[in-house]
Amino acid sequence: MLALNADMSRRVVVDSNLMHWQPSPSATVWRKRLHLYGAAESAQVTSIVRYDAGATFPAHDHPAGEEILVLDGVFSDEHGDWGRGCHLLNPEGFRHAPFSREGCVIFVKLQQYAGSGRRHQALLGESVEWQPGDSAGVEVRNLYRQRGFPERIWMENWAAGTSVYRHYPEGVEMLVIEGSLGEAGSVHRSGTWLRLPAGTKTELQSAGGCHLYLQSGAMQSLH
Repeated sequence: MLALNADMSRRVVVDSNLMHWQPSPSATVWRKRLHLYGAAESAQVTSIVRYDAGATFPAHDHPAGEEILVLDGVFSDEHGDWGRGCHLLNPEGFRHAPFSREGCVIFVKLQQYAGSGRRHQALLGESVEWQPGDSAGVEVRNLYRQRGFPERIWMENWAAGTSVYRHYPEGVEMLVIEGSLGEAGSVHRSGTWLRLPAGTKTELQSAGGCHLYLQSGAMQSLH
């Protein structure tokens, strides 16, 4: 049993820029694991994955689902081509053979979306409009929420100089995609992944503006 940042009661901050790319089962696909719990290649895992140009990955199943956010380049499988900003939610039992012609970088969550009845979702980057957020200077793009399942997944776009107080009763996971985010006395640059435990109350700031991925609601079901 492997475990990395598997205690959901602890605050975790990982600057992926400081991590080395590690090999995967494919010689042309590389990964940086941020969270891991379980057997080597069938664990609950949150990671940033890089496909080299021309990379392919063998066809495989996702018995407990998969989430993908394309950070750069174009990610492809037999179902389509997905560019920067595209968001995929592949439900329990989904099967595909991923590849990338030009190369890509993706944010991936594996084995964290169990449950029959989830819809398969593929959102193009600009297909969901930005909406006013809960605070001045914050816009929100909702990516996934489905009745009967706990997760809420969304993006936030912060204007320069934004400062907000947030309470996360169920905890929250964040990835800084662009810009920088101030939290708990530290400034987190693009590529930083944060997981704040249930009950967190915190002041967040962005002097120059930022673009964030956020997910909440499922932490209690993870390790």
